[in-house]
Amino acid sequence: MKYLIVGLGNIGPEYADTRHNIGFMVADALAKKAGTSFSNLRLAYYAELSHKGKKLHVIKPTTYMNLSGKAVNYWMHELKIPVENILVIVDDLALPFGALRLKPKGGNAGHNGLKSIEALVGGQHYPRLRFGIGDNFPKGRQVDYVLSGFDDDEIPELPALIDRSVEMIESFVTAGPELTMTRYNK
Repeated sequence: MKYLIVGLGNIGPEYADTRHNIGFMVADALAKKAGTSFSNLRLAYYAELSHKGKKLHVIKPTTYMNLSGKAVNYWMHELKIPVENILVIVDDLALPFGALRLKPKGGNAGHNGLKSIEALVGGQHYPRLRFGIGDNFPKGRQVDYVLSGFDDDEIPELPALIDRSVEMIESFVTAGPELTMTRYNK
């Protein structure tokens, strides 16, 4: 069984530790745990790893967030991975900071990365791991908020949340979405 794990984010040092890049941070932690690293390949940083007999192809699109679908579509077809075996790790304003939710499908909630993926993979029927970043911003300042770093009181919690996200990805590929949702979604 092959899986495409997609960490969403933006390339470049100015975006490195921003809320919008939590997908990249989780993908990095997944690769690090497996003792592998990323190569800069077509449209994405790419890494391969195995977990309990499952092959995981991990990408961090280099297309910038708004064109993430280009990378997902390319790698999905290149590797011949069915849409239900794609897992997108995405920041989510609708969830409080630290909330983690696996969903087998769903809308894009106005997220430009998800809109792009939806447009290019043909709909909303791909699983996603939603990482809550909260919505503590004044009206009209959403872009500034998602492109800002985490607050001082949130930073100490990040390593455990990222580790839990990695556990959820491993559960997704070994136990499937339903069992993972039962076990981890609170």
